[in-house]
Amino acid sequence: MRILIAEDDMVSRRFLSKFLSQYGECDIVVDGMEALDAYLISIKESEPYDLICLDIMMPKVDGIKVLKAIRDFERQRGVIPDNKVKIIMITALVDTEHIHKAFELGCDDYAEKPIDINKLIEVINKLDILKNDKT
Repeated sequence: MRILIAEDDMVSRRFLSKFLSQYGECDIVVDGMEALDAYLISIKESEPYDLICLDIMMPKVDGIKVLKAIRDFERQRGVIPDNKVKIIMITALVDTEHIHKAFELGCDDYAEKPIDINKLIEVINKLDILKNDKT
């Protein structure tokens, strides 16, 4: 499984990388522009990500805009729902407005900071990502 972690907070980034590396290869970026670049490169190289963990509040381009750009790109290319990348939004925000917006734009789930391992495992299992593992 290929995983992209887009997180500007070093502690969260290291935690996610260490935890998710047991499930597959993890690439790490620190802002929204890098996340978009990494996503597009993965498509160009025919090695798309299976999972993207996307922080909502990031420098340059926030996670909501990155999510929208990815889903718009998939829509334009006619990607069928089963083949869309799974996106988990990561947030320290307590307001539900950002979460509702993310779901409207097509995120698959979300996790709150500080990240709880058991809840993250629950989300991964709920999304059934591991059965689609191509590695």
